[in-house]
Amino acid sequence: MKPSKSARRLADVIHAAIEDHRITNAEYEEILHIANEDGIIDPEERALLSQLQEMIADKTVKRVAE
Repeated sequence: MKPSKSARRLADVIHAAIEDHRITNAEYEEILHIANEDGIIDPEERALLSQLQEMIADKTVKRVAE
């Protein structure tokens, strides 16, 4: 199955957060908006969101206010 356009955009934003080990509240909100914009969170998007949540929980990616 081909990834959706929103899944590709979501992956790009999440990978940017992972690379710099931090995510701002604005970036987090953007991620949620991208995931929900088509009204469907497909399995790839769900996996990406889960991965990000795990990395925030274990402090691999730090959430910062900016």
